[in-house]
Amino acid sequence: MSRYRSSGTIRRVVGAAAAGALALAGAVALPATTAHADTTAKGDVIANLWEWNWKSIASECTNVLGPAGYGAVQVAPPSESLKQTNYYWWDVYQPYSYDLNSRFGTAAQFASMITACHTAGVKVYTDAVINHTAAQTGTGYNGTTITNKYDTPDWNPSDYHTSADCPTSDLTIQDYSNLTQVQNCELLGLPDLKTSADNVRSGLAAFLNKQIALGVDGFRVDSAKHIPATDMAAIVAKLNTTTSGAAPYVFDEVYPGSTPQPSDYYGSGDVLDFTYASRMKSAFQGNVSDLSSLESSGILPAANSVSFVTNHDTERNGLDMSYKDGDSYRLANLFELAYKWSTPTIYASWQWTQSDQAPPNSAGFVTDTDCSGSWNCLDRDTAVVGMVAWHNAAGGAAVSNWSTKSSSVIGFGRSGAGFFAVNNGSSAATYTFATGMADGTYTNVVDGGASTVTVSGGNASITIPAKDAVAFFNADYTCTVGCDDNGGGGGSSGSTVTATFNEYAATTSGTNVYVVGSIDALGGWDTSKAVALSSSGYPVWSGAVSVPAGTSFTFKYIKKDASGNVTWESNANRSATTAGSAVSLNNSWNVADTAATDVTFNEYATTDLGTNVYVTGSIASLGSWNTSDAIPLSSASYPTWSRLVIVPKSTAFTYKYIKKDGSGNVTWESGTNRSYTTGTGSGYTASDTWK
Repeated sequence: MSRYRSSGTIRRVVGAAAAGALALAGAVALPATTAHADTTAKGDVIANLWEWNWKSIASECTNVLGPAGYGAVQVAPPSESLKQTNYYWWDVYQPYSYDLNSRFGTAAQFASMITACHTAGVKVYTDAVINHTAAQTGTGYNGTTITNKYDTPDWNPSDYHTSADCPTSDLTIQDYSNLTQVQNCELLGLPDLKTSADNVRSGLAAFLNKQIALGVDGFRVDSAKHIPATDMAAIVAKLNTTTSGAAPYVFDEVYPGSTPQPSDYYGSGDVLDFTYASRMKSAFQGNVSDLSSLESSGILPAANSVSFVTNHDTERNGLDMSYKDGDSYRLANLFELAYKWSTPTIYASWQWTQSDQAPPNSAGFVTDTDCSGSWNCLDRDTAVVGMVAWHNAAGGAAVSNWSTKSSSVIGFGRSGAGFFAVNNGSSAATYTFATGMADGTYTNVVDGGASTVTVSGGNASITIPAKDAVAFFNADYTCTVGCDDNGGGGGSSGSTVTATFNEYAATTSGTNVYVVGSIDALGGWDTSKAVALSSSGYPVWSGAVSVPAGTSFTFKYIKKDASGNVTWESNANRSATTAGSAVSLNNSWNVADTAATDVTFNEYATTDLGTNVYVTGSIASLGSWNTSDAIPLSSASYPTWSRLVIVPKSTAFTYKYIKKDGSGNVTWESGTNRSYTTGTGSGYTASDTWK
């Protein structure tokens, strides 16, 4: 028997006596401090690899997500869960213990996956099931046996809501407009944890902190709608910072209903926007021209939400689109990546014929993802990969030049950063669009660079194939995943100019820094062809490269250790444009260009022969007070020592100058630490005299 309710996402619960009643679980989550998607990563796009096993996710991060520029990967609940003879996808939403040996792999494989994703520059967000435990007794995937659903390895009966908290006769939610029932009663038999109790809050936080210690960067909290916002805030307040030093990013599944409201949770995290997904289905199964009023259609505020076209619940209950919608589904995802709104997610899962169907498995344990077989790997689709690059390049540029050509054809720009046009019709369409782009010839990222678009006078005549799209942005694009042989990118032939790359990057012994990018001179994104930089000015690594004149390219810095292992910096791809003269590109490891500014430090200081002057300070760009990572200043204008340093925008920091003699002995200038605060502009200068 199936029942659909407005409480939240649909979850299957099978009782011992009543096989197969569908349960619902909304969800909401909160970060330790208000944290939104980290746009200092490669990008903010989240690949939702739902119920992939850990080995397959590690491979996807290394070979697809990292090179393509995804910012994070969302993975299934990592805890031990219910195991049945008949395997279902929803077993993982019935936790048996907080042990990290699960149907997706061992705890060691989970940790290895996180490391692989981080090495590829991809953050890891896990699905956190903390509102409830399992409704069914039996044995879990790690061998845990439960005979009383209120007595588990982690909890005892006093840790759950009882009749003293829930007013219904059977402890289940019977009225989803009643806030007390929604948050204190059980979702069709799932034991509801008493999150108002501090020991429960501490236990849940310990479970999440165990993951954070392994490198997890954030959480999608399941059923948080059924946890009072104050309880969620108290739980998240107990979370540690991540291994990167940031607050964990937390986003909440709050299914629309009369109570509670998504806005109740804005103070503590972002919220998954179910209305956005509904609007995508309506438009791409109807008129895409309706998207001109998307922002006034009831979707959640951009600053507080995470968007999606579908998820594991809604694709199965018909509320949203699914891969079964074919090209229209693909186009909806491309639009999501093109339109400037909330943090976007791309959902990739398996093909199914029944709504309860488990992922491909062996005795319940999920087998490796086979994208040529029964899995639907949308994350690596050529058009999606191209649009991830497009999305990252467009950044925060506002939507502009909106054009509705018909009910099936629309186009819009992003204030000169890029242009996107989509045709949801059944035949090709040709229109002239005002793009807002500079004149030139651009690569179409949707087809992997197989075609180009020429802009003249800001306009472009574009032919969009049936059920397809065309998109281009203002830096050369090189296809990195799923490309045709004639992928885009590259540079123009003919004259060259010198590009000097200066990168601040502290390293361990045996590790060196390289630059790699979209043009042949920078290896064409092949890390084996990356250009080695010199450490003579360590921790500033430098190198001069001859690059084509009059071209745009994207690039990034990497580190290689003595074994050849590669670590990518985690910010979005950097971009540069050459004219007819030399250029100097000054950067700092993991500091995104959009978040960076420059300060030129000028220090008047006399020295003995063989002694040099450095600046160090409280931020990573200045070595974090580590004198071995201090910034060497140039003596070209002696006795004034100078260097331009890349630092974060709108940041207050302290600093000081030091001298190092030929033996490495350090002398600090006297007095208190100096202080400086950057703004949102550029070209800052600090002029000081040794004291």
